[in-house]
Amino acid sequence: MNILQALRGRFDAVLSTMVDETAPLLEMIRPASDTKFGDYQANCAMPLKKKLGRESREIAAEIVEKIDLSDMCEPLEIAGPGFINIKLKDAWIEAQLAAAVTDERIGVPLVAEPKKYILDFSSPNVAKPMHVGHIRSTVIGDSLANTLRFLGHEVITDNHLGDWGTQFGMIIYGFKHFRDNDAYAESPVAELSRLYREVRKIIDFVDGQKALPARKAKLSEMSAELEERKAAPSTGDKGADKKAAKELQKLERQANEASKELTKDQAKLAELAADPEFAKLAAEHADISSAVLNETAKLHAGDEENLALWHEFLPKCREDIQRIYERLNVKFDHELGESFYHDQLAPVVDSFIEQGFAKESEGALCVFLEGFKAPMIIRKKDGAFLYATTDLATIQYRMNEWRPDAILYVVDFRQGDHFEKLFAAAKKWGYTDVELKHVSFGTVMGEDGKPYKTRSGDTVGLEGLLDEAVSRAEKIVRSNDKDGLLSDEQYKDVAQDVGIGGLKYGDLSQNRETDYVFSYDTMLALRGNTATYMQYAYARSQSIFRNGEIDIAALRSSGAKICITSPAERALATKVLRLPEALQEMVADYRPNQLTIYLFEELAKAYSTFFEQCPVLKAETAEQKQSRLLLCDLTARVIQQGLALLGISTVDKM
Repeated sequence: MNILQALRGRFDAVLSTMVDETAPLLEMIRPASDTKFGDYQANCAMPLKKKLGRESREIAAEIVEKIDLSDMCEPLEIAGPGFINIKLKDAWIEAQLAAAVTDERIGVPLVAEPKKYILDFSSPNVAKPMHVGHIRSTVIGDSLANTLRFLGHEVITDNHLGDWGTQFGMIIYGFKHFRDNDAYAESPVAELSRLYREVRKIIDFVDGQKALPARKAKLSEMSAELEERKAAPSTGDKGADKKAAKELQKLERQANEASKELTKDQAKLAELAADPEFAKLAAEHADISSAVLNETAKLHAGDEENLALWHEFLPKCREDIQRIYERLNVKFDHELGESFYHDQLAPVVDSFIEQGFAKESEGALCVFLEGFKAPMIIRKKDGAFLYATTDLATIQYRMNEWRPDAILYVVDFRQGDHFEKLFAAAKKWGYTDVELKHVSFGTVMGEDGKPYKTRSGDTVGLEGLLDEAVSRAEKIVRSNDKDGLLSDEQYKDVAQDVGIGGLKYGDLSQNRETDYVFSYDTMLALRGNTATYMQYAYARSQSIFRNGEIDIAALRSSGAKICITSPAERALATKVLRLPEALQEMVADYRPNQLTIYLFEELAKAYSTFFEQCPVLKAETAEQKQSRLLLCDLTARVIQQGLALLGISTVDKM
């Protein structure tokens, strides 16, 4: 049962007789910030003061008089200017616990109105190894899919793979010109990745050299404009002068940033040019950018040679990516990559033209959208399609094939402008009855405050990240096993769960929209808000059952009851019952950290206090012992279920 939802339902019946719109007022009914005032608090009387023209305390008294909560709550209390304090009855709490003990869903109800969701997440470019940047999309998307399914929604997960774009043109070009046959035979994906990096390096060098004159000229223009503005006399108008000063500061910042970037890039280009072997290679492939585009165009046009290479590369790349997903225990219902939609792109563009939604601008076909300065290009001047075209075709296919109520895109924040335009274009195209949501997230940062990279400056590979997390977890587990409970094989199994669980939880415990600092030590700590701590709390319960030789399944079905006899028991019991609320909070705005906050800040802390104050195996009576064992079991099941929804395994021994 969702207690908060039930309380809001009762309040809604009363508030709806006072005002037309109750939703904002119901949001003001929340768990109490301080339990000395009760379990929940309703602050909805104060905003009604002005609307109803009465004192808020008088309004609160009317609400208390009219609302019927006698079956679940003690008499309501009014405090201060009109706060309504709500305390659950102990007997009612015990009844809810009794129901949860024998319920496989531990008291979490299915939603009354299930929806169909499509979750688009992970979506790596298959031509390159997965890196640290993919961890966030993958684990956030997986946890949302798990939770929405658990709540009773229909969920379709689709990994929109980058398997058709320019990166394959780069690899094909590299394969034709730079491949090492022995390296390819030994490790195909590693060699393809090297070829991609080699081609990228030459492109960046050649294009960088070509762009230098224009960048220098632009910087000179900015410097000249700066000098001109600095020399301009005061207008005598304070407002105008203040505005001019701000614009001058902005221009100075832009010029400084441009100068720093130019200096850095010049140094990098000079370093590459100083390498005779690389300089020769770059000179031999001076037209590499257009050549790569040509190889991509040939692939898309069905060129026999390029298509054969694509068919050769793709399974090898997919196999490499699948190995990572298996380690993360992440599965997809569909993996429809960009190539799947290739034949649908021209009809999409034709549809926009026919409906008058697209116009030609400087040779390109553009969709001009209200509220956006720049249009969304759906076909370039040379006839090539873009990501936007593919994404529109994807929406069309998903709506025709699956008819979802919502499509969630778990993609980093840098794509925000793209998705705003995409959603606006889709609505203009007629898709107005579907929720289109960009579930954005920040960057994984190093402890130096910059995006997390290797010492050589390369993006950290995801597989290496997993290996290191598991290796460190094994050391922690071995050092923590003072009694030698685990075998070598068990150490390795537990290390997998702890290491990968720590990596996932370390990400999911962050507000998804913020950047976060990656730290193995922090994410694998035995104390604090970590998966390791939560896994240890679960394992601690299992050790009680082992030490007491308790058949917990038999105890659940024995008819024994949980009885509240102390404040610590009551505090833990109320937290156990809040799982449905935590899940509702999590999916309200698709934020997994709402669940981790509940698991650690509320449940785990109350569990720790319970252990300190309430002996379990040495309880005073047999009834009290059974009660506390059942409360331990219920808490452990909530921890296990919560972690499972986050994609994290629990272990019986640590």
